[in-house]
Amino acid sequence: MDKILLIDDEADVQYSFRRIFDAPDIELHTASSGEEGLRQIPVLRPDLVITDLRMAGLNGLETLKRIRQLDPKLPVLLMTAYGTTQTAIEAMKLGAYDYLLKPFDVPKLKTLVYAALKAARDMRQAVVVQPTLEEADYDVGVIGRSEAMQTVFKLVGQTAAAEATVLITGESGTGKELVARAIYHYSRRADRPFLAINCAAIPENLLESELFGHEKGAFTGATQQRIGKFEQCHGGTLFLDEIGDMSPATQTKILRVLQNGTLERVGGNGVIQVDVRVIAATNKRLEEAVANREFREDLFYRLNVVRIQLPPLRERRDDIRHLVDYFLRKLAGPGAKPKQIGRPALQALEAYHWPGNVRELENAIQRAIVVSKGQAILPADLPPEVIQGGSIQMTPSGSGTETISAPGSGPAASASGSGAARTGATSVAADLPALAQALFRLARNDPKLKVIPAVERELVIEALKETAGNQVRAARLLGITRATLRKRVEKFGIKQELDVR
Repeated sequence: MDKILLIDDEADVQYSFRRIFDAPDIELHTASSGEEGLRQIPVLRPDLVITDLRMAGLNGLETLKRIRQLDPKLPVLLMTAYGTTQTAIEAMKLGAYDYLLKPFDVPKLKTLVYAALKAARDMRQAVVVQPTLEEADYDVGVIGRSEAMQTVFKLVGQTAAAEATVLITGESGTGKELVARAIYHYSRRADRPFLAINCAAIPENLLESELFGHEKGAFTGATQQRIGKFEQCHGGTLFLDEIGDMSPATQTKILRVLQNGTLERVGGNGVIQVDVRVIAATNKRLEEAVANREFREDLFYRLNVVRIQLPPLRERRDDIRHLVDYFLRKLAGPGAKPKQIGRPALQALEAYHWPGNVRELENAIQRAIVVSKGQAILPADLPPEVIQGGSIQMTPSGSGTETISAPGSGPAASASGSGAARTGATSVAADLPALAQALFRLARNDPKLKVIPAVERELVIEALKETAGNQVRAARLLGITRATLRKRVEKFGIKQELDVR
């Protein structure tokens, strides 16, 4: 029988877990604080610990550090309603098996818990050393709550703790350099130099000198000795952006540095030893370049030790509202009140295909801030291609006055941590007419859509997600009885979907 220790100071969460994991093969124990949980671990010897992030006394990250000291092989899952990039990276960097964002859906929770229990069984059969790593505190500014970005954050945390070469791939504008900087700032080289060089922006005849340096008189114009980026970055991290544009000759020298840690300056004969961690990035398909003999196969394998693939913005549209909020705050300037985004304008942003990805979105928000005449950004303030390229039909009759507050900044959002579900004006009653009009527009575009059943079903699902399947609390949120809620669950066929019992 597998033993699970749940550390959470909320009785409702403990109750939900008892119901979810009421199984003959699982023995669930609970603790109401990090200190209590640490006292139980040596006696209970659990196979898995699940701990909340925000608790009185020891928080989740501090508890995780102490658990790592007690048992480096004990899997730990962190739960948080306040999912941030820093939390994701810190949790993985400190050795967490994984983490969950509240509100979580029950099937995904079960899948993750059983996978962690299997990992615990596997680790009991082999000796695995998992040392505690140094803690870093840095706001990297990589935004996203989508599954694709959570995967990226986990890889950043895991990769930062290692010394392996990293290859970051993805379309232009997806934030490859930000991810590289995140790896650096959370690595053991964070107190050493970080240098970035765009291989496509420097002429081929100068790139070799830029990277490796040159001796005086090595070529016309070389009037003095120059130290290259590799030497400047000794002990630190070098980010090579657009490495797919590098010439074959320079590729050969890069390969030598990666293999032996040695280089020669242009025009020099002396061998120079360097200790540099390389993070490379490209928007090209290097596998195709290797097949076409445009990129060295041996260099590709040297770079592709750890691969982080960044998703294009069109594949993570749920993150757009969070990115918009981030850019509104960032571009407002210190002390200035950020502008709001009108609902129709946000709908247009979410419908656009974003060929330039996050960089294009930031430029669009910057333009909108400049041309906007009021405190709310309207569709007319957005670039024409965004409106024309979106699939949503906009209505110009004053609908731009409907605004949403910043995700995660309103009182409801800060209390629950589910920004996308709880954005909106503080007065629900004032927002209802605008919401109704938006639903009616959708219904006119989709004759099959039945507004009231569709809204009712989504409200039931969201309430159950919000309360982790607790029907009593979900019914209270909806203002109905538990019996009525059960009827709605059966009526809409969502019992299996949420695994509600």
